[in-house]
Amino acid sequence: MSTNHRPFIAPMQFDDAQAAYDQVLAIYDTNIAFLRDAMRRFVAGENVGDHVRACYPFVRVHTDTVARADSRLAFGFVAGPGTYETTLTRPDLFARYYLQQFKLLLKNHGSHHVKIEVGTSSQPIPIHFSFAEHEHIEGSMTAERRLLMRDVFDLPNLAAMDDGIANGTHEPPPGEAQPLSLFTAPRVDYSLQRLRHYTGTSCEHFQKFVLFTNYQFYIDEFIQLGHELMARPSDAPDDDYIAFVEPGNLVTRRVGQAVQPGDALGAAPPRMPQMPGYHLIRADGTGISMVNIGVGPANAKTITDHIAVLRPHAWLMLGHCAGLRNTQELGDYVLAHGYVREDHVLDEDLPLWVPIPPLAEVQVAIEAAVAEVTQLTGHDLKRVMRTGTVASTDNRNWELMPQRTPERRFSQSRAIALDMESATIAANGFRFRVPYGTLLCVSDKPMHGEIKLPGMANQFYRDRVDQHLRIGIRAVELLRALGVDKLHSRKLRSFTEVAFQ
Repeated sequence: MSTNHRPFIAPMQFDDAQAAYDQVLAIYDTNIAFLRDAMRRFVAGENVGDHVRACYPFVRVHTDTVARADSRLAFGFVAGPGTYETTLTRPDLFARYYLQQFKLLLKNHGSHHVKIEVGTSSQPIPIHFSFAEHEHIEGSMTAERRLLMRDVFDLPNLAAMDDGIANGTHEPPPGEAQPLSLFTAPRVDYSLQRLRHYTGTSCEHFQKFVLFTNYQFYIDEFIQLGHELMARPSDAPDDDYIAFVEPGNLVTRRVGQAVQPGDALGAAPPRMPQMPGYHLIRADGTGISMVNIGVGPANAKTITDHIAVLRPHAWLMLGHCAGLRNTQELGDYVLAHGYVREDHVLDEDLPLWVPIPPLAEVQVAIEAAVAEVTQLTGHDLKRVMRTGTVASTDNRNWELMPQRTPERRFSQSRAIALDMESATIAANGFRFRVPYGTLLCVSDKPMHGEIKLPGMANQFYRDRVDQHLRIGIRAVELLRALGVDKLHSRKLRSFTEVAFQ
């Protein structure tokens, strides 16, 4: 079988981060253009060869010494002597990220003559990951032609995109390079495709700070806030948001901001996606994305599995919970500092014996945000916000279990609140080295006979949702001001950690 592929581009070494990035971009763009051209000709009925293949760029570093510059950061250096390598994708989307990682590698290891090596890998780019955002040329093919596509082009290979590196179970064969990043290029591309499907928005719109919620009421408030901000003059103080994006890639630009190419392509979806996403955009990408994950740990794991490849600076859970203590009142806040994980969706990826620690920087920011927004301090603040353990379960009807088994576990764990998503989001943050935090609001107390009735629920939502959302947004602002070097804590690193954060 003859293979029609781009000429191999030999590896080159660089001691300049920008030059290394430019080479990654050139290799990627060349190979993607080649695949897209071949696909267009294939759809038109042309013979493009027995097999068409293009490959991802790779980046590699090699060091012979354990010495490195002292750094407070939890990333940007390799663990010890050896060769480290990864494949890369979408350098247009990850430009700031790749440049930052390259600069840190050269800074931390440059004195030992470490250079960044860039070349064409042997990892094929699946044809599905080569299509442009609004390109749907495959839809015009006959069923027979689509079946033939499997023989001509490389398809996604799940064996090349597992989470062994992130899970700490990956063991390179003898002679193979150590991983340089948590995710390979195919794994990243897979998640970028899934994000578009689940949230109804392009990955380009996602920001570095993410809020998750399990109720549409929070999204309604976020939409209202987004449109209010877009109507304010661009020179208004206290924020730098330039656009608001809704599902279907509907873009609302800030007053005074010029319309950008592609804005007109947005269209309201015929039906809402499974986990709709909304984005308050800042020019530097450090705005806020908010996703309604709905109810349940499966959705929480699914969306964080995919958002993790975007390497956010932090994600926070804002949602409702059942209060488990008689002293709690409806509307009280719960700041999680520990989790009982009975969600079961991560049992195979992150053993239950692994503790999910509270992250001091995130905890402090959330507590400060609660104090600022509620204007409460000291004992008054403690009266409306408790810090403690949150239990997450995959059984929505846990109250119906016999013999009061759940209550016994809640008592033994000292849990003060129960939900279905928070432990999953925190555990996946720990797993993927994404700083995490949880602030919940007590919406019922089923163990004490206080369940939500329609009238109670409506009043509760009116009173608390807006305040809770403003607390989450203020916490993000405090974390943003804190700086990346304080956020990406070394406590999330494993013994043999990858270089890229």
